[in-house]
Amino acid sequence: MSEVTPELLLESYANGYFPMALARDEAELYWFSPEERGVIPLDGFRIPRGLRRALKTRPYRVTVDQDFEGVIRACADTPRDEDGTWINAEIIALYTALHHMGHAHSIEVWHEATLVGGLYGVSLGGAFFGESMFSHASDASKIALVRLVEILRAAEYRLLDTQYVNDHLQQFGVQAVPKADYMIKLENALSASPNPSSRFSTASVRSGNASSSSASDT
Repeated sequence: MSEVTPELLLESYANGYFPMALARDEAELYWFSPEERGVIPLDGFRIPRGLRRALKTRPYRVTVDQDFEGVIRACADTPRDEDGTWINAEIIALYTALHHMGHAHSIEVWHEATLVGGLYGVSLGGAFFGESMFSHASDASKIALVRLVEILRAAEYRLLDTQYVNDHLQQFGVQAVPKADYMIKLENALSASPNPSSRFSTASVRSGNASSSSASDT
C-alpha cells in the first residue's frame, strides 16, 4: 500500500473503504469494503431495558473529545480475539491527526479520574464511521454509544456506520446493509446540507454538556 495520509483516509471513507492492520505489530495497512456493512439506523436505535437503568445509576461521567488519544490507545490495548487488535501505531497516528483536523471524535466515560470506557470514529458530512470501543467497567462502552447517538441526532447526521454486524451491536438495532444500498446511503449522508460534521461539537454541548455530562443525564 502507498503512503496513507489523513487526506487519503477521508477520500477512502467517502468511497466506502476503511483501513485495518492485521495485528497490532503489523506495519502494513489493508483496505476493506465489506459486501455487507453494519449500520445502526439513527431513528431506530434501541436502548435495552437494563442499559436504561444503568444510565440512571452508574456513577460515570461522560465527556466528548477530551482524551481522544487515551481512547484510541485503550481500544488498541483491549484484547479482541486470538488475532489481537487491528489498531497499530500507524492507525493511532492517522486517526489522531484526523482528530486534530476535526474529522475524528471520541466519547469518554470516566469513573472519578479513571477512563473506563469510550469509543472513537470518523466524521464526514452527515456520516459517522464508528471505529472501535472499549470497556473496563460495566456498561461503559454502551453508555458512550448512547451519548454518540444523542449527538448525531442533534446534529442531524444521516448515517452511523459500524463497519460490521456483531452480537454486541445487535441489541442496539444494527442492520446488515448490502454494499450497493450502503453506497446510496453514504452518498446521501455526504451530501447533507448544512454539513452535520460542522455541528458535532455544538451538538455535543447542546445535547448535554461535553465536559460535565453524566450518565444519569443521558
